[in-house]
Amino acid sequence: MRYAHTVEQVRAAEAALMARLPEGTLMRRAAAGLAATCLELLADPGAGADPGEGGPGAGGAPAAAGRDARRGHRRGGVYGRRVVVLAGSGDNGGDALFAGARLAARGVRVSAVLLAPERTHAAGLAALLAAGGAVVPARAEGERELGRADLVLDGIVGIGGRGGLRESALPYVRAARRAGVRVVAVDLPSGVDPDTGEVPGEALAATVTVAFGTHKPGLFVDPGAGYAGVVRLVGIGLDLPAPAVEVLQHADVAALLPRPAAESDKYRRGVVGVAAGSERYPGAAVLAVSAALRGGAGAVRYAGTAAREVVRAHPETLVSDGGPKAAGRVQAWVVGPGLADGDQAVRTLEEALAAGVPTLVDADGLRLLARRPGGPVPDGRLLLTPHAGEAAALLAGVGVAVTSAQVEAERLRYARLIAGRYGCTVLLKGSTTVIAGPDPAAPVRVNPTGTPWLATAGSGDVLSGLAGALLASGLAPLDAASAAAYLHGLAGRIAAGGDPAGGGYAPVTASDVAAALPAAWRNVTV
Repeated sequence: MRYAHTVEQVRAAEAALMARLPEGTLMRRAAAGLAATCLELLADPGAGADPGEGGPGAGGAPAAAGRDARRGHRRGGVYGRRVVVLAGSGDNGGDALFAGARLAARGVRVSAVLLAPERTHAAGLAALLAAGGAVVPARAEGERELGRADLVLDGIVGIGGRGGLRESALPYVRAARRAGVRVVAVDLPSGVDPDTGEVPGEALAATVTVAFGTHKPGLFVDPGAGYAGVVRLVGIGLDLPAPAVEVLQHADVAALLPRPAAESDKYRRGVVGVAAGSERYPGAAVLAVSAALRGGAGAVRYAGTAAREVVRAHPETLVSDGGPKAAGRVQAWVVGPGLADGDQAVRTLEEALAAGVPTLVDADGLRLLARRPGGPVPDGRLLLTPHAGEAAALLAGVGVAVTSAQVEAERLRYARLIAGRYGCTVLLKGSTTVIAGPDPAAPVRVNPTGTPWLATAGSGDVLSGLAGALLASGLAPLDAASAAAYLHGLAGRIAAGGDPAGGGYAPVTASDVAAALPAAWRNVTV
């Protein structure tokens, strides 16, 4: 599990630690970790580039490696390499300057661009100059230095930055981007909001981000996550409270997934009911059932008007053309995908909610839930799986006016808000999927897997069927949602290229994703 803490939590932990340590100790620890990463990148021209994890920040690595080859730099040597430190005011710039001093002491040619000379960290600057580093005196020269650099240290703005980069920083950000030089971000890429991942203007994409003490939520949530590159955590001794964000990894998901015992039968493993599809959208039912059959439950019951299409595609399904009430006993319901509108859809939703079992509501079911007479009845067994537009509709149903763009910009905030207002678990889909439970003090989970190829019709139906099966197998809504999002994202990567690390590039269909779920499951549990 990886954890992230808000700026407020980090500031409090830093203050408590600094009160017990000699002045400057914390900054020296951060600078040591930062310099070690820079030395590794300088010694190995290919280090730091990770197409599966890096996002936009990894794009500078090939250009930098090519420049190294032309200059005759061999792998393993750092003497004479060029590093430019972009130093803003405050501690973030100080961390970068102290790291630059360590690099200069190793024979690296370090130049510092001071974006706020009158507020530059004095001790950090003195250390750099004493080690043989230099200050770039003018903007034009600074831009030229960036064009010759082997590495840039981004110490423009740290976790205290809000509202985007200042105009004075933009020429250097653009120059670094044009040069294709590798960038190491100090704690956070400049221009990214640390708590939300928002990027309100331009930002400097990193090859590697060196986070101090703990990860910041903005490193995991798009669009900020796309600027972070490979994230490395450097411990500095912080005593931290419970995190604001959790990010599951393979071992965490493997521990959640159900495994049948020797005496298991299909009923003991759980039966999931799927109430989805309509005459207009029968495919939604087929896709949800397809994923549910591969989701760990022992059996799938289908209730709805697409029974003929479902049993034709999946003859192992127990089908009924009535509503959930007449379908038979289940341990969880999935209701909503392709349900359309009208009185029958309303009855289907109400029957599923009245069944007294964990219930996942998706797609058309969410809009019906938002318009439900009398408003929501808090129910911890509910799992809602909206995209941004559906999230806005759910919030409108409880009197909160918000646009889908606002939801996308502040995913953590609005996932929490829906979960709190509806008293349930919410899986907010998007380029970053986040899962929030009804307890406002509990961490939000951020899903790290996926690929843009998952933005395809029916992908959400697959996710719903998978999560519903995990609910039926006995997982709590938060765990079922987290494991389903992880496997769904991994299956998307596998379907796109056969590579769980995401190296493939091929369009996929929702059916491809459903078919790749067993491979994703095996990859996690191997």
